[in-house]
Amino acid sequence: MTAHLLLGQTLSFTADPFAVPWREAVRHRRRGGVLVRAGRIVEVGEGDALAAAHPEAERHEYGDALIGAGFVDAHMHYPQTGMIASWGKRLIDWLDSYTFPEELRLADPAYAAATAETTLALALAHGTTTLTSFGTVHAHSADAFFEAAEAHGMRVIAGKTCMDRNAPDGLTDDARSAHDDSAALIARWHGRGRALYAITPRFSPTSSREQLEALGALWAAHPDCLMQTHLSEQTDEIAWVRELFPEARDYLDTYEAAGLLGARGLYGHAIHLEAREIDRLAEVGAAVVHCPTSNTFIGSGLFDMAGLKARSIPVGLATDTGGGSSFSMLRTMAAAYEIGQLKGTPLHPAQLMWLATEGSAGALHLSGTIGHLGAGAEADITVLDLASTSAIAQRAARAEDIWEALFPTIMMGDDRAVRAVWVAGREVVRSGAA
Repeated sequence: MTAHLLLGQTLSFTADPFAVPWREAVRHRRRGGVLVRAGRIVEVGEGDALAAAHPEAERHEYGDALIGAGFVDAHMHYPQTGMIASWGKRLIDWLDSYTFPEELRLADPAYAAATAETTLALALAHGTTTLTSFGTVHAHSADAFFEAAEAHGMRVIAGKTCMDRNAPDGLTDDARSAHDDSAALIARWHGRGRALYAITPRFSPTSSREQLEALGALWAAHPDCLMQTHLSEQTDEIAWVRELFPEARDYLDTYEAAGLLGARGLYGHAIHLEAREIDRLAEVGAAVVHCPTSNTFIGSGLFDMAGLKARSIPVGLATDTGGGSSFSMLRTMAAAYEIGQLKGTPLHPAQLMWLATEGSAGALHLSGTIGHLGAGAEADITVLDLASTSAIAQRAARAEDIWEALFPTIMMGDDRAVRAVWVAGREVVRSGAA
């Protein structure tokens, strides 16, 4: 089988740069190489040494471009691709005005399939190799997403969204159908190729206690699945949860009481957390997912990265399209930096890159498999041009180290910065075009 040798600057991580000083967590090679064979990374090392040791490998010369792990988007909504960047709403009005009308269109399987294909093509063009997505209430929406990802060879995590109240006719199921449809999708997709299933209640306001409990029972029966939902995104949402669940100690308790709190849980946003909720997330090892462009775009609030990482809570990074206003994980990193500045805890470029790769992979319980530029990992790789526009190039030309060279691309880069993308050991994007 043909081996491939990617040559350029390389950036990899040996530790969490939030847990140790970032300098101790990173490995940068000015002239590095990545050897790929049979869809996996075989070795990462000095480029010239790898070239000499593997003369049979097909060489891919990227010059001064930066070779790193493919970006991992830990929370998004592929059905909302068509209405991204819609104007002027907060969460609850956003759902009623934009999200639900668009999700109703996915009742048409052909529209769902076309939307899934568009989403994956956009993700790849922006250097994202793994998506964790909500579907709609229609079971075929999950099928469409998994089928499109399978055709691209991508590793994805997804699930049918479950809602049995406070949503329009045509977008609701019930406790039994949510359980049974999800169980059938698990049997069909979980562990098939590179697909994994996430049990997916949208959030407590759109699920009755009975539906949450049915999904909790399903998770108990399939504990190797992930479970994804939303938590404490906006203050008016939290007030609504208090009205709907007066017996609950807090928002997280609505999930905990139903068996939907666990180590393989993914809780999107998690901005306005109470002390007990933070304690419980830390105790069970559950992950939260930071969605910075969404949090600013629909006015949700400022995520406490420093505080949650100090509690050793796993944190992923995500676009949250279409509430998020960009398909780009570079723009998402830039927004995370800006929110950190507003919180008084700016993030270093090493921490931002780690969040978009290793951090999200860890939240998904896929550490060492994706988001990792190292031996044994699946060969999902993104190559960044650090001089992709004239504005970026003139700033990078002044750089005194790799971080000064990389940071302008994080802050100002887009799909033009994506020189190449590899998925499962195949180059699928070149110069930003999927």
